[in-house]
Amino acid sequence: MSEPTSDADVPRLLVVSQDGSAVPAPAEQAAEERPDRPVTELVEQPAKVMRIGSMVKQLLEEVRSAPLDEASRVRLRQVHATSLKELEDGLAPELIEELERITLPFTDDEVPSDAELRVAQAQLVGWLEGLFHGIQTAMFVQQMEARAAMEAQARRALPGGGSGPLGGGEPEGRPTGQYL
Repeated sequence: MSEPTSDADVPRLLVVSQDGSAVPAPAEQAAEERPDRPVTELVEQPAKVMRIGSMVKQLLEEVRSAPLDEASRVRLRQVHATSLKELEDGLAPELIEELERITLPFTDDEVPSDAELRVAQAQLVGWLEGLFHGIQTAMFVQQMEARAAMEAQARRALPGGGSGPLGGGEPEGRPTGQYL
């Protein structure tokens, strides 16, 4: 499989924002920020991150539906801190830095309010969902690139150097099939 010779040869995914302007796709944003490492490699333990993400999302739903006493808020703060630590074990350093920048820190001597816990959990769930969407987008782009490469390879393999239905032309000496 040959490497693209220029940026023009690389298929690109274009995302259009609500105001109609073009913005880079999430996978391309990650690639621009860290060109040496594909976004799909930034999650070192995907199954672990998915399990923790599901647990955090379920916790957020539970916190929304029930009032919490002081003991349950302390416990939820501990679960939140443990979840962050476990997530960091499954992520690449670039994502760990991002996660640390956006998460709300709780101190050991304070008991967070219901609202603070909800915000922290919702923030974490939102970040994880963004991460999962970014990975899905990157995988989709990789699949499309692989498909395009296979189609290009199939066109080159056709007799006549790419002529025929996939090559876009008819072999020499044959009529074009356009009759009036």
